[in-house]
Amino acid sequence: MKKRNIIIIAAVVAVGIVALVVYLTGSRKATFSQDYHIEDTSTITRIYLADKQDGSVLLTRVGDSLWMVDNTYEANQPVIDMLLETLHDMRIRQQVNRAAVPTIIKDLSAHAIKVEVYQKKPLIDWFGGRLQLFAKERLAVTYYVGRETQDMMASYMFRDGDKVPCVIHIPGFRGFLTPRFVTDPLKWRSHCIVDLNVRQIQRVQLDIPAMPQESFAIVANGEGFDMEWPLGQRRAEGFDTARVAQMLASFTWLNFDEFAAIVPNSNADSCISGTPRAILRITDTDGRTREMKTYIKYNNPDDLAAVGNTDSYELFDINRLYAVLDNTDTVLIQYNVFDNIMQPASYFMGGNKTLYDE
Repeated sequence: MKKRNIIIIAAVVAVGIVALVVYLTGSRKATFSQDYHIEDTSTITRIYLADKQDGSVLLTRVGDSLWMVDNTYEANQPVIDMLLETLHDMRIRQQVNRAAVPTIIKDLSAHAIKVEVYQKKPLIDWFGGRLQLFAKERLAVTYYVGRETQDMMASYMFRDGDKVPCVIHIPGFRGFLTPRFVTDPLKWRSHCIVDLNVRQIQRVQLDIPAMPQESFAIVANGEGFDMEWPLGQRRAEGFDTARVAQMLASFTWLNFDEFAAIVPNSNADSCISGTPRAILRITDTDGRTREMKTYIKYNNPDDLAAVGNTDSYELFDINRLYAVLDNTDTVLIQYNVFDNIMQPASYFMGGNKTLYDE
C-alpha cells in the first residue's frame, strides 16, 4: 500500500514538472514573439528618431490626436498613423543566428536609425491596470532600426537591453520596415495649406501682378459674400455666385503636393526668383492670414537638351507649379487642385478665360 502511494506521488510530481516545463517554454515562446512591439500606442507621447548622418526629428503628441514635428509644425497624420501601426504590429520573425551577430551589429553601428519611444506610464500599476498612480512620461524603449534582410521582407533591429539583434517584420505585410523610420522632418510635416469651411472664411484675395485689373477679393458679408473688384475700390455686381461658392468650398482640406526641397533636381530657386504669377491670401474669421505665391514651374533644362524633337517638348510643367507659403516653404501644387481658386476676376463675372491661359 505504501509502495503504491509512493508511485502515485511520484507520478503526480512528474506530471507537475512536465506541466511546469511546458508552461515556462510556452511563456518564453510567447514572450519571444510578442514583447517587441508596443501594445498600447495611445500612451505614446514622443518619438525621437536620429540617424548616423546627423539627421533627426522629434514627433510630439499634443492632446489626443494632434502631433507636432520638432515642436513647431503640424505633422502629417496619415504618416504618424503608419508609424504607430508599425510599432504596434511589428513582430520578431527570428533572432539573428550567432554566427551572423558580429556582422549585423557592425552594420547597425554604421547605419542604424535610433528610435526612442516615450510613453506616459504610471509608477504604480496594480490589479491589471485597475489601480494606476503617479503617471509620468518615461522612455519606454529604444530601438536601432537597420537595413533590410536579403529577402526584402523584414528589417534588422536591435533593442536596448537585448543580447542579440532580431529580424523584425509585420505578419502579412510584404516589405521591410526601415523606410517607415525616416529622420527628415519634411517627410513628417503636414501638407495642409488651409482647412476652412465656408463659415470660417472672412476674406480671400487674389493679386495678379501681370494683370492688376483682374485682381479681386471675396469678402464675407453676413450670411453671404461680396466681390471686391477692382480690388479695394467697389463692390462688383452680378458675379457668378456658383463659381464663387465652388471656389470657397475648395478651402476645405486644401493640400499641396510635396515640398520642393525633397524633389530630386528641383529647379525651384531659379523659378521663384522672378515676380509671382499670383498671390493668394486667405483670412479666417479669427484674423489669421495664410499667403501663397505661385510661380510657373519649368521642366528640367537637361531634358530639353536630351530630346530629339524640341517642337514636342513642353517648356512648362503642365501638371504642377511652385508655391511659396508665408515666404517660408517652397512647395509644389497641382493645377487640377487649384483650378477653382486661381482664376481672374473676369472668370467669376461669367467669363471663360483662366489665369493660366496663354
